Amino acid sequence: MNIHEYQAKEILAAFGAPVPRGRPAFSVDEAVAVAEELGGPVWVVKAQIHAGGRGKAGGVKVCRSIDEVRAAAEELLGKVLVTPQTGPKGKRVRKLLVEEGLNIAQELYLSCLVDRSSSRVAFIASQAGGMDIEEVAAATPEKIFTITIDPAFGYSPYVGRVIAAKLGLRGDLAKKCTRLVGALYRAFTEKDMSLLEINPLVVTAEGEIVCLDAKVNFDDNGLFRHAEVVELRDVEEEDPREREAAEYGLSYIALDGNIGCMVNGAGLAMATMDIIKLHGGEPANFLDVGGGASAEKVAAAFKILTADENVQAILVNIFGGIMRCDVIAEGVVTAVRETGLSVPLVVRLEGTNVDKGRAILDASGLNIISADDLDDAAEKAVQAAREAQGAARA
Repeated sequence: MNIHEYQAKEILAAFGAPVPRGRPAFSVDEAVAVAEELGGPVWVVKAQIHAGGRGKAGGVKVCRSIDEVRAAAEELLGKVLVTPQTGPKGKRVRKLLVEEGLNIAQELYLSCLVDRSSSRVAFIASQAGGMDIEEVAAATPEKIFTITIDPAFGYSPYVGRVIAAKLGLRGDLAKKCTRLVGALYRAFTEKDMSLLEINPLVVTAEGEIVCLDAKVNFDDNGLFRHAEVVELRDVEEEDPREREAAEYGLSYIALDGNIGCMVNGAGLAMATMDIIKLHGGEPANFLDVGGGASAEKVAAAFKILTADENVQAILVNIFGGIMRCDVIAEGVVTAVRETGLSVPLVVRLEGTNVDKGRAILDASGLNIISADDLDDAAEKAVQAAREAQGAARA
């Protein structure tokens, strides 16, 4: 689960991490009121969306008067920001963060994440902080330092001192950095975060270290322990299809392709997407209906697929173990009749009650393309999508 920058900073501040003074604003007048409360001479008005790259997209405005704060708020509220992380459709700005301006002397980079390869929490640091950290990682990876924390020993201030040294900080700044790293680690572990990124972490001319930006993601599997985190969820920032899928207990992630996929089991779903790409196609989604889905849940999943205007063919790939093929077939038939399917449908069934499932599909009178195995199903789905695409262009 993602949250906004202002929410992330509120959490970090509660753990003792230094952040700029500021508050969220949901209207132009409120943004002006926050700026007047903070006092000048410099303010920063920041668009709040669940995506990075806001600065390059014009979503961060430095203002040197109240009139400029008002103009920035008027420009940003309601604007659609397009960044490398939003996709071409972008995200509409509904909230702002108004903060005090800082006298920045140096920009650094610091993040904390779960390193799957080592099964440890890892800190990543660099002296080359700022908007171009991705370019730094690609062109000069030697400028980025990683240190992992052994779960057998846990966190030690030594980690903070090492990071401070790698960031080139000495004396009092090194001590402040060490305390900051400890605060970030506590926040990360106690709140079940999966990512905590501070970019930039700044050193001010007054000798302070401040989290100028903050991006936080939480592990969905740990949310049952954190009702206060769940309350921070902003459903307007989520893909409506993914939100609807979650309501039905489905695992759905929208992708950029044109072949809709409905599969039972995450591993089989990944294999299905891989073999679609092997045959030259592009999956439009990851959708796992799970092992115990009902016909109603399958029908809901099917409706989510057909609501995607980019989908030009659908591949249903079911291996019946706990999930029965006849239940899948009933759900597919129900959904097709309710939605009036207009794109080709390829179905591959195998496993428990497969004969019953195929009989249900055959008796439905629907235009369904049967497949013998996964390879055959992927090949037929890719071909069907290409033909549909060609017909649409013609």
